[in-house]
Amino acid sequence: MTGAEAPWSATVAVRTRDPQLVGWVERALRPEVTREVPRASVKVQTGPPDTVVITISAHDSGAVRAALNTYLGWVHLSLATARAVSTGSGSAERAP
Repeated sequence: MTGAEAPWSATVAVRTRDPQLVGWVERALRPEVTREVPRASVKVQTGPPDTVVITISAHDSGAVRAALNTYLGWVHLSLATARAVSTGSGSAERAP
């Protein structure tokens, strides 16, 4: 997204019980940030030791909603995968 500052934005802070997961989630999302999300721009960074912060900006609310749904889905998938790996089970129903 280029041009003037977007009038719509959302910031989500995802806290984990394990600070090591923060790095894993941030690295999992990093390639997605470099891809262009239609009508939105996204920034992913680590916050306090147990937090990943996702900031989405767009020129309309629908684009913010779509990007937010996409990124929250990826966060859930990342945490569920980490849980499955850490427990050694194939079930990833609940994220850490």
